[in-house]
Amino acid sequence: PESLSLMLTRERAASDLANVHTVIVDEWHELIGNKRGVQVQLALARLKRWNPLLAVWGLSATLGNLDDAMRTLCGRDNESAALVQGRTDKRIVIDTLLPKEPGRFSWGGHLGAQMQQPVVEEIERSSGTTLVFTNVRSQAEIWYQLLLAARPEWAGQIALHHGSLDRSVREWVEAGLKAGSLKAVVATSSLDLGVDFLPVERVLQIGSPKGVARLLQRAGRSGHAPGRASRVTLVPTNTLELVEA
Repeated sequence: PESLSLMLTRERAASDLANVHTVIVDEWHELIGNKRGVQVQLALARLKRWNPLLAVWGLSATLGNLDDAMRTLCGRDNESAALVQGRTDKRIVIDTLLPKEPGRFSWGGHLGAQMQQPVVEEIERSSGTTLVFTNVRSQAEIWYQLLLAARPEWAGQIALHHGSLDRSVREWVEAGLKAGSLKAVVATSSLDLGVDFLPVERVLQIGSPKGVARLLQRAGRSGHAPGRASRVTLVPTNTLELVEA
């Protein structure tokens, strides 16, 4: 949205962009509820003034209010707008990894180091690749070290992925995910969207996912094929997150 908005402010914008015939808005659920979504709507309105026949596609796997989302993107008076859905139901399994002694579970803290051993055991049980999601980069770094400390022999079989890493490192990790050669990858939202890794079997969410849509999006990274179930396991880091889970 930001790049398109800048393009629209150029002196030759009308002549350069008048021939744009299709705009695809991917991951519409990430935009619809915030100012970036409004930015998209304003940009589309400008493009439609130059080309009234502009075709707009919105894509999302996790929107619940589909009709409202479609009207917001395509315009409430757009009678030609149509909803396209797959006929295969997607089964999502959501469960919670409980601490061995819930009564002694911490009331505070956000790193979740006390869940190190249960998480390691879950990764060991998985025959495929496991994605371990955290909410912030510092937590991802710490969890990568926690897994290595528990299983030093996993060096080279587990990896780290977040936006601050060099692009070549991230591409190496993504290639390993596609090939199914990695046992586990600790990641932030950098692997939330737009990635299809068939070998991923399990998703673990460390701490609160901070929203149902984000949780469903992350769950969809596993079992990414028609007919396969997606499974995400919540890993609470304190008692309040245990209740939330």
